[in-house]
Amino acid sequence: MLQKYNPQNENILIYVGGELKTRAEAKVSVFDSSVQGGDAVWEGLRVYKEGIFCLDRHLTRLQESAKTMAFAHIPSQTDLKKAIFATLQANGMSQDTHIRLTLTRGEKITSGMDPRLNQKGSCLIVLAEWKPLVYDNESGIRVISSTIRRNNPQFVDSKIHHNNLINNILAKIQANFAGVDAAVMLDNNGFVAELNDTNVFLSKNGKLYTPFADACLHGITRSLVIELAESLQIPIAEKNLSLTEFYTADEVFATGTMGELTPIVEIDGRKIENTSGISILPQLQKAFRAIVPQYCEKLDF
Repeated sequence: MLQKYNPQNENILIYVGGELKTRAEAKVSVFDSSVQGGDAVWEGLRVYKEGIFCLDRHLTRLQESAKTMAFAHIPSQTDLKKAIFATLQANGMSQDTHIRLTLTRGEKITSGMDPRLNQKGSCLIVLAEWKPLVYDNESGIRVISSTIRRNNPQFVDSKIHHNNLINNILAKIQANFAGVDAAVMLDNNGFVAELNDTNVFLSKNGKLYTPFADACLHGITRSLVIELAESLQIPIAEKNLSLTEFYTADEVFATGTMGELTPIVEIDGRKIENTSGISILPQLQKAFRAIVPQYCEKLDF
């Protein structure tokens, strides 16, 4: 599913380093750490008509990622929210919007890897676009398994929501060449970690399973699905899961801010077939849509 250009986004205003700039003017320096080494952290936020979904959780993850990477001058949640609200207000956006929130280590005094060269403080970017959900959470998506392994704490901790996404991009390239929507990434032991852009779950005989969050991001939608399953008294477990268990599952689905709960209908050419007749996903999709309003922070303008 290739995202399409939306003419509505031609004249959007983008927040960069404390200023709102037009799309043509919104730029960072060639000395910025994001350009020099992908040295930045980010979040994807969804704006519903009720407000911004799970805003505090996203901002906390951004700040914790920045702290782990020893950023200087990490903005407070109050300042982050001011920048987000100002950007949305300037663009007249109150729903059907995706926000790419990026915090770079900032501009360097000279080209180089050493963070001590970043002496101007961090740079905040708020890019808000009119955008529908990326995945169709009704008809579902097709995926393949990738040869590219997902990082784990032995290398780069997946709990850091950083901008250095080359592993995920290489996996997505494999999916593109295969003519499918996304790629399943395995961990260093060959167990399923997640897709190149979302977390994954499977159901089998009325039970729900998801991979340990060792080599995958601790997704915010993922955590909500676990909470919803528990509230609905659906048995759920985190465990090591092989591709075989996904091929033979009753249901498989992806979770993420930009797709909510999306069925995965095929993996490596194997159709996902519900042999038990027990459907968990529709219950979770209904419950998720019902809780969206209570997890939204109303727009302060």
